[in-house]
Amino acid sequence: MANIIEITDFTAPELDVYARLTEAQLLNREEPAKGLFIAESPKVIERALDAGCQPVSLLMERKHIDGQARNVIARCGDIPVYTSEPEILTKLTGFQLTRGVLCAMRRPQLPTVEAVVKDARRIVVLENVMNPTNVGAIFRSAAALGMDAVLLTPGCSNPLYRRAARVSMGTVFQIPWTFIGSTMSHWPEPGMSTLRALGFKTAAMALRTDSIPIDDPALLSQEKLAIILGSEGDGLTNDTIADCDYTVLIPMYHDVDSLNVAAASAVAFWQLRNQQK
Repeated sequence: MANIIEITDFTAPELDVYARLTEAQLLNREEPAKGLFIAESPKVIERALDAGCQPVSLLMERKHIDGQARNVIARCGDIPVYTSEPEILTKLTGFQLTRGVLCAMRRPQLPTVEAVVKDARRIVVLENVMNPTNVGAIFRSAAALGMDAVLLTPGCSNPLYRRAARVSMGTVFQIPWTFIGSTMSHWPEPGMSTLRALGFKTAAMALRTDSIPIDDPALLSQEKLAIILGSEGDGLTNDTIADCDYTVLIPMYHDVDSLNVAAASAVAFWQLRNQQK
């Protein structure tokens, strides 16, 4: 039976997770086992539940209890369901940006790189992609366009940040992912060596004079390929490009010299996808 709780005290510590804790505080690097994340919207929450994530509490407009959140509530057991009218909930920082339903969940333990890429033929590596919106959009494209897994360097935004998970439409809970090491010293080495040991050829997406076009047959013929995308401003580092087997570009027109990393990812994933799926 649902444990419905009407909000009357906005300073209650149980609401801190929704209103007052930063993403860094939710991540809780000092005690990762106690880390939390916020899933936003019924679709994202359902996909998180499907992936085995453990809910802690819900926050929603009253109208959603018997509406769009009905199935979510039924799946979450007797956890607290905090509720009120929209004009009251807007006093909680950021709630006006949601789709009416939030769920605080325990952050799952990350798998190893080896576990994530097991049986994978096409994987994505993100180097220092810091914008949560871009990370979420890349995950959505990766899931939709045939990528098997995503690896992130420690300089990337966390895929479970609220905005990233929302923009991904919950695909961060559907496609396997993890970080390559815990500090910046893990990339490009020894991370690149790990990819090679696991049988992957590496393709750096970069605008270089020695790049090959994205439709080069050599790329499509690779049994296992890692598509590596760089940060929003500077792209991939020179060391990463130098370590890769291929440097790849997307041919462009009208003197356009680059695409947003999320847009470029969609083009690359479609062209380089595992066509045997």
